[in-house]
Amino acid sequence: MAKKPAPPPADETPAPPLQAPGPNPMSTHQIWLAGLGAMAQAQAQGSKAFETLVSDGLAFQHKHQQQAQARFAEATERLSQFTQNIGQQASGRIDKLEHVFEERVARALHRLGMPTLQDMADLQARVADLEGQLAAHGKAGNQASQTPARKRPRKA
Repeated sequence: MAKKPAPPPADETPAPPLQAPGPNPMSTHQIWLAGLGAMAQAQAQGSKAFETLVSDGLAFQHKHQQQAQARFAEATERLSQFTQNIGQQASGRIDKLEHVFEERVARALHRLGMPTLQDMADLQARVADLEGQLAAHGKAGNQASQTPARKRPRKA
């Protein structure tokens, strides 16, 4: 037969039960009993507790969705303002670059002797003016040639 273990000597104290770390230590037995109590309450309340938890969960979800949507809208607005500012800066720089490019091309064409757009417009205006004068002069000449010449009376 197996022998019983000898009892501990009187000067040794038994080991304390296992406890959870923290300011309010609880024994594992108390934790087990709390779990059983929660299970007993859940069974007693049944579907009513479940429905309450579901409605609480939905309210929590809606609240956080609204907060997330508000933050998203705020972030979208900030990004929109940021991109608008960047677009304006880029547009200004592009306009400046375009102006510098046009000036350089105009100077190069001038050195080559090419007429400017203003020179061409001035020439077109002069040609139109001269055509108008020529047409007016031509009408006067045509009218004189179309009228029959009067015969001069003969001197007797």
